[in-house]
Amino acid sequence: MKINLSLLAFCLFFPLLAFAQVSEVTISGLVKDKSSGEPIPFANVVLKSSNDAAFVSGTITQENGQFTLVEIKPGDYTLELTFLGFQTLQSPLFVGANSEYLDLGSLFLEEDAQQLDEVVVQANAEAISNALDKKTYALDQNISQSGGSVLQSMSNLPGITIQDSQVQLRGNSQVMVLIDGKQTAITGFGSQNGLENIPSSAVERIEIINNPSAKYDANGNAGIINIILKKDDQYGLNGTFGLTTGLGALWVRKENLPGIRPQYSATPKINPSLSLNYRKKKLNLFLQADNLYTKTLNKNEFVTRTYDDGTVINQQLKRNRNTNFFTSKAGLDWLINDQNTLTVSGFFSQESIKDYGDQPFFNGNTGESYRLWQFLEDEVLTAYMGSVAYEHKFSQPGQKLNIGFNYTFDREDEKYFFSNSTSDFSTEESFFLIADQKVADFTLDYSKPFKHGFLETGFKFRRRTIPTNMQFNPSQTNSVLDAGADGLATYKETIPAVYGNYTYEVRKLEAELGMRLEYVNLKYEVDPNHNTYRSDGYDYFQPFPNARLTYKFDNKNKLSAFFNRRVDRPDEVDIRIFPKYDDAEIIKVGNPALKPQFTNTFELGYKNEWETGSLYTAAYHKISDGTITRIATTVDNSTLIYNISQNAGKSYNSGMEIVLSQDLSDRISLNLNLNGYRNQIDAFSVDVLYPIEQTLDIEKQEMFSGNVKLNGNFKFGQNTEAQLTAVYLAPDIIPQGRIEGRFSVDAGVKKAIQNGRGSLFANATDLFNSLVIKKTINGTGFNYTSSDYYETQVIRLGYSYKF
Repeated sequence: MKINLSLLAFCLFFPLLAFAQVSEVTISGLVKDKSSGEPIPFANVVLKSSNDAAFVSGTITQENGQFTLVEIKPGDYTLELTFLGFQTLQSPLFVGANSEYLDLGSLFLEEDAQQLDEVVVQANAEAISNALDKKTYALDQNISQSGGSVLQSMSNLPGITIQDSQVQLRGNSQVMVLIDGKQTAITGFGSQNGLENIPSSAVERIEIINNPSAKYDANGNAGIINIILKKDDQYGLNGTFGLTTGLGALWVRKENLPGIRPQYSATPKINPSLSLNYRKKKLNLFLQADNLYTKTLNKNEFVTRTYDDGTVINQQLKRNRNTNFFTSKAGLDWLINDQNTLTVSGFFSQESIKDYGDQPFFNGNTGESYRLWQFLEDEVLTAYMGSVAYEHKFSQPGQKLNIGFNYTFDREDEKYFFSNSTSDFSTEESFFLIADQKVADFTLDYSKPFKHGFLETGFKFRRRTIPTNMQFNPSQTNSVLDAGADGLATYKETIPAVYGNYTYEVRKLEAELGMRLEYVNLKYEVDPNHNTYRSDGYDYFQPFPNARLTYKFDNKNKLSAFFNRRVDRPDEVDIRIFPKYDDAEIIKVGNPALKPQFTNTFELGYKNEWETGSLYTAAYHKISDGTITRIATTVDNSTLIYNISQNAGKSYNSGMEIVLSQDLSDRISLNLNLNGYRNQIDAFSVDVLYPIEQTLDIEKQEMFSGNVKLNGNFKFGQNTEAQLTAVYLAPDIIPQGRIEGRFSVDAGVKKAIQNGRGSLFANATDLFNSLVIKKTINGTGFNYTSSDYYETQVIRLGYSYKF
């Protein structure tokens, strides 16, 4: 166990802070008699504009002298207190945008007139779209991707790219994905997963956090994506019903190699969804349910492998996929009284996937077929999550205590059947995998506003276990399965963590410092009969600080500097010791000796707003140590390639992002996102154990890359909107190789009907069928190129109705 002493010292000698921008603030205070110290009930409290003394808001104090002013916009005001027999008190008041709560503390009235010192207000709340450190996007505005998955919807958002079904922020896939602020089984407790099957109809908005504060788990150096599911709290019965249908793979982009089953074409999609809410008196009941059924040409990859001995192999991997994904969330909010609320909710999802695959292999020199691999992968992923959340509001607005407990159970049940045919023999084999994940999270969070800031502090404890059972069922002869590499393994993770956050704001400056102290103990127990790997693990106690300093030139111009330190812990699938045969000759294997990756991020951001638009620019630099990646290797006298999880030493990601939004007229608006960066992976050497022990030396890699996204939004009359999106992704480096540039165009139109309660939409993704994933990998003794013509073009029609 290692402790970074310099960062620990930083933790001990600095306050703990966090930051987000708000548009409305709640102001509170306590009016007292200065001579006696007693509270003054029924005193008049008036807030006036500092420019023209116009009335903004007002109230009277309660019997205990407290008062509250709500929905106050950030700005400069005059606070006026009056009461019979006391001198009128007026004080300039600055309301900042750093917190949704402001506590003025005790304000004293006396017979002799005195001016109170100027009051500075700040607040801390969920960030909205104008925050420097968090960007929020409503999915119902993403017309060109409506009706698809969350992954597809995010592909058009600024700063996000999609690669191998993984979200990348600024070219980095180490992203922590949350649902309603929590990690879940369907999006991953470590590495992200499942986003391609979550229907976007279930989602209200998506938050992108490039520089997370200490309040969040330390995992995910690229940042956090928070998916907010739909939920209402209006009185009575209300809700939304939706239905989306579509077709994909409208024509064959590249013909199959000879001798295999046809590719899926005209693949159907159907997504019914229902959101219900019923609120009466102190109870609020809610239900969200979605079912997404799709057929998809999930993979259609053509590969040419070339070896130093002159061997050339041409192959194709085609996956026709049937998917049914059902997700639901239900629960109740019990408003016990004005100070106490109890929320109990349950989450259930089940994803059923059947892949019908073909993989032919041909001698690249002679053109002769030498092998045909055909398979059925039948996988069911089932997840349950129960949550209990209690909130106590103190008499001071913004002072809260939150206690929560979440328990998750999910099962990965995979059955894989395949036939392996050559000119000499034909075999039928299979393997079965059961992995049961159990996660218990306990959280305690406390927040309190102060006269010059807002404090958040809390504690979290996690216990996570994943027992895994892999059973190979080899044929009697000519088996390709590594019979000694199956068996049992158990992943055990324990994480206690504490954090503290504090914000401070004056007219021209905002400050943020934060610290999270985290202890991690991970044990990976390996079946003693495994032919290669042995039990392993790691533990650490580390501080994870973050800091921000913002200078406000005026209300529309801000310059901010950020720093944070984060970690990427290897997920269970990265460690998993069993070879994965979903590609017959390019085989993935985990590594139980994998260690965490630590990253320091520095960023300088500037935002300028004007009446019809805004400009956001940021320059960033990330330094990662122990970079987690996969290394491709071979062994003598074999053409099989093994992709093994490894720590690759140091890597760097430096770049600049620009987001420009502009209303050209009342009917046309544009959003342009430019992101250019340089990725570098230093040269490194690794010891690989599977399938045989060997040492690999990997050369330094570096490349300049980036992406451009242009969203055009158009209004036709009062009820019709359209969107056109163009995306270009430049070539980039991947482990031991590069991925080529990609380009696509999406379009959509939406029309409001039924007095605004209903809406119709139609859209098409990848209009020109131009999106192809092309890669080049250079290994020791071999190289290969690949082109994946998977399904990207989809046409959808949809309808939704609010009641």
